[in-house]
Amino acid sequence: MTVIATNKRAHFDYALGERFEAGLVLTGSEVKAVKTGHASLKGSFVTVKGEELMLTNALIPRYKHAHKDTKHEDTRPRKLLLRKRQIRSLIGKFRTEGLTLVPIRLYTKKQLVKVEFAIGKGKKTHDKRQTIAKRDADRSIQRAMRQH
Repeated sequence: MTVIATNKRAHFDYALGERFEAGLVLTGSEVKAVKTGHASLKGSFVTVKGEELMLTNALIPRYKHAHKDTKHEDTRPRKLLLRKRQIRSLIGKFRTEGLTLVPIRLYTKKQLVKVEFAIGKGKKTHDKRQTIAKRDADRSIQRAMRQH
């Protein structure tokens, strides 16, 4: 398993819960671009369209060596592949509890491109401050341990 892109702000902006793995519908040139490491999940999110889940706003640029006629939008919505039962349960949680589906990382598993996403609840400003304070405290403890 090779991790291609991670969403670094996901843990900072959201309190993440249950995680899921889904396949991703891509064109041939998009797969090549992803496997060469040209992808970004920054600012991306998972939306519901009917009874389908879509990865929205994920940046996958055109493959450099692709044919001139192969064109796609870099941030177009891409369909996520999950079982129908999982999709229905996610949509139920998503709508009733006011939660968000946040992509965490994009990776390859054998030949396939997969997305890991989680159910997240947005953090408030004071929660983010607590996260920063905890991270700073951990760093100072590690520094002190290294000096001894």
